Amino acid sequence: MEIVKQLTDEFQLRPDHAQNVVKLLDEGNTIPFIARYRKEMTGGIDDQLLRRFSDRYEYLKNLEKRKGEVAAAITEQGKMTDEIQKSIDACQTMTEIEDVYRPFKQKKKTRASVAIAKGLQPLADFILAQQGDPYAEAEKYINEELGVASAKDAIDGAKDIIAEIISDNAELRKKLRTLMENHGEVQVKLVKSDEKGTYDMYADYSELVSEIKDHRILAINRGEKEECLKVRIAFDADLAKRVCAAKYVTSKGACADLIREAASDGYDRLIEPSVEREVRSILTDRASEQAIHMFEVNLRPLLLQPPVKGKVTLGLDPGYRTGCKVAVVDETGKVLDTSVIYPVPPHSKIEESKKIIKDLIDKYKVDVISIGNGTAGKETEIFVAELLKEIDRPVSYAVVNEAGASVYSASPLAVEEFPDLDLTKRSAISIARRLQDPLAELIKIDPKSIGVGQYQHDMDKKRLDAVLGGVLEDCVNSVGVDLNTASAYLLKFVAGLNSGVAKNIVAYREENGKFTKRAQLLKVPKLGAKAYEQCAGFLRIPDGENILDNTAVHPESYDKAEKLLQLFGYTDEDVKSGGLKELPSKVKAFGEDKAAEYSGLDKATLSDVVTELVKPGRDIRDSLPAPVLRRDIMSIEDLSVGMVVEGSVRNVIDFGAFIDIGVHQDGLVHISEITDKYIKHPSDVLKVGQRVKAVIINLDVKKQRIGLSIKQLSKTAKQKNT
Repeated sequence: MEIVKQLTDEFQLRPDHAQNVVKLLDEGNTIPFIARYRKEMTGGIDDQLLRRFSDRYEYLKNLEKRKGEVAAAITEQGKMTDEIQKSIDACQTMTEIEDVYRPFKQKKKTRASVAIAKGLQPLADFILAQQGDPYAEAEKYINEELGVASAKDAIDGAKDIIAEIISDNAELRKKLRTLMENHGEVQVKLVKSDEKGTYDMYADYSELVSEIKDHRILAINRGEKEECLKVRIAFDADLAKRVCAAKYVTSKGACADLIREAASDGYDRLIEPSVEREVRSILTDRASEQAIHMFEVNLRPLLLQPPVKGKVTLGLDPGYRTGCKVAVVDETGKVLDTSVIYPVPPHSKIEESKKIIKDLIDKYKVDVISIGNGTAGKETEIFVAELLKEIDRPVSYAVVNEAGASVYSASPLAVEEFPDLDLTKRSAISIARRLQDPLAELIKIDPKSIGVGQYQHDMDKKRLDAVLGGVLEDCVNSVGVDLNTASAYLLKFVAGLNSGVAKNIVAYREENGKFTKRAQLLKVPKLGAKAYEQCAGFLRIPDGENILDNTAVHPESYDKAEKLLQLFGYTDEDVKSGGLKELPSKVKAFGEDKAAEYSGLDKATLSDVVTELVKPGRDIRDSLPAPVLRRDIMSIEDLSVGMVVEGSVRNVIDFGAFIDIGVHQDGLVHISEITDKYIKHPSDVLKVGQRVKAVIINLDVKKQRIGLSIKQLSKTAKQKNT
């Protein structure tokens, strides 16, 4: 109950909603299922908030588990007290609980443990008590056999023990950690420059720990890992030592002086290196979480780009020496033909290449050409733009981000899909398909290779995979999956399914023919009632026996949906024919509460059911801005400062956003040029795939750099209006 209360407060939820989410998670329900089909229980929390809630819930459960383990270990040593138990109960983080446990851990041989073995613990206690002459007391501990040859040896050993006691104080460590976080300074020195001068800006760099930006932390960490940078956190050592001593010094005199000496030694030798590592770790964790969050924010709209439906597509994977790989796929993504052309240097077989492409366009009635934006991409785009002027058929082209196409083409999945094709032609197929259905194609690629992240290869792999896997799952389930055409690889992202069950679904389909109703899923081996409950609403059967099987209406609500239809005099045929446009207004006029009560639906589900009945088989991506299809081309040489350009957001990062404006090089809008209003992060305003207008504010053709401003364009528009 304490965990639920904490979650309620942290996420600002109603107590019953937080309790319900915890209960649903504990019962093994998936995030997409809870978000979509248990809205009444949760207050309509979306999948992204649910994942953060679930992550935090797991952390708090693990924290409670660790508290129990630490309490048990201390109790087993016979050292548990009410004060220690209170300290354990008060811990809010894993770091704090480990601080409490630190004095009770079995340590390797230390200077303190050596001194304790020499019988000097009582002398250390005497000094800490500060009630006598420590030097006179030390005479009692001289013992040649134990290696204590003099009173000085005894005092030195006692100070080693006191230094470790001070170092192990959980409250003190927390205070010093907080001081270092608030007042420490990150200091960076360049020790070796790389060829590109990547880290030259950090040659002699310093910034307060409390103010350093997340992307700088990750850049510095990488430079340190590559042995180009030396990094430390500087903090006022004198202040820290006074804080350490003040915790234990209660009087004046020789004992107090010895405690100060021990505190100074303990800070230098034991506390500072450890606390600095902890603060570095806190900074890295924070920066990593932000980078992972940005990856998540960018990946979602990229996966949910609207598909270019119903068009025969020709994919081009550009290249210089090895040529430009060609693949033609039909409206469903089925491969019709492949080829290779050499329209760019060093071969420059332009006329021969044009003939091959024209023949393919004519033979397969190609509607659109998808061009990868990698090496030789601009030259290939110029070639295509010129070619389209010479044909009568209305063919357009789009430049797509080919990031990850080569990774996919060499993957076991690609080999399984196209065993008879070489990997270069597989990449051309991927480029064609990612225009037709970005989600279905991009999920085949490791998200880290899609090109919308920052420092993704420096992240904790397990954590990054978990977050990005959640994004893939959310996107696939929000769109829905055709049960009769989906591959096993796509099906495994559906809520409640895994790779094994997904393969069983495909095997069942191949053996028994197409699914005609969702209930047949229960006949699939290893797909039980719980998995069916979780997955059924996200799987579609466009031409099934029941029109509701082609909607997001869950089978558990079929009877209730039918009652709703009957209430307003509709039939399943009306649903199929799209004749329910008046249903929302009829429900509103009748009264949502009354309609919900009559049909047996809760109000949240009623709203969703009505939406699905009005437009069965709808694709949520159709409401988003469609990809821009072109017939002409522009190069960086055509640009000039002051020119207004339009493009789509390619990638959002901590310090701005990259905009695809139709030339080979993306333009950069710095965070300071996005809006006049204060924003914490570019993602507050911009999303991947969003169409924006901007003005060019600086241009460097030689370095291929384009600086853009959105806010200056807005200012100009306002001035014109006034």
